[in-house]
Amino acid sequence: MSRYALTIEYDGRSFMGWQHQDHGPSVQQTIEQAIKGITGQDIRVFAAGRTDAGVHALAMRAHFDLETHLSAFRLMEGFNAKLRPHPVAILACEEVDEEWHARFSCIGRRYVYKITNRRAPLALDIGQSWQVAQELDSDIMHKAAQHLVGEHDFTTFRSVNCQAQSPVKTLDSISVTRFGEEIEVEVAARSFLHHQVRSMVGSLKLVGTGKWNGQDLKNALVAKNRNALGLNAPPDGLFFVEAIYPKSEIE
Repeated sequence: MSRYALTIEYDGRSFMGWQHQDHGPSVQQTIEQAIKGITGQDIRVFAAGRTDAGVHALAMRAHFDLETHLSAFRLMEGFNAKLRPHPVAILACEEVDEEWHARFSCIGRRYVYKITNRRAPLALDIGQSWQVAQELDSDIMHKAAQHLVGEHDFTTFRSVNCQAQSPVKTLDSISVTRFGEEIEVEVAARSFLHHQVRSMVGSLKLVGTGKWNGQDLKNALVAKNRNALGLNAPPDGLFFVEAIYPKSEIE
């Protein structure tokens, strides 16, 4: 039995999220079906993160255990053939040490949230960016966002359905950068609460339009109360972009 690591890209619009769901298709289920189609084996795929319905990934990491004579390259080619026409692609497949775990070996995760700041409707980025018509001040958003860096009780920015044992997380960094009409909010931490990134971005949007200021954002954080949340951004613009592992392990 060998362990294989995957790097996966997917468009989340077609799925109810990464994890198996009773009420619709998931990325996890789709990949497992593709693997069975090639190997004939029922296996479980474990990912570095559990993205919600409508959330995308540029480089999700995952692993599975399999008994096979096929090379990692042939497995990747076969999986991609079976995955068509689903919007999922295996970018890399490689054999790894049996102790390596996509989720538990991961020491950091990075997300990017994309906002299109314009009045004209989206033609190319529908479902992959949050359109905000009001003018956003990205510099003020970035400055206010620094109140969120560090270890905090993020209850205000946590979904009521979050299953994490503790609301305390350490946000390593958050930046807000404008590229023309595009604004990117990039966040990094060891792990995140359910809806944490979307809730932080939604509240930063209020800062960017002038409805909130930096102190309002800080007050919402300190409140430790979901009712103090300003706004929960839609899933459209959220992308899982990187899973980070110790240098001695696979990257």
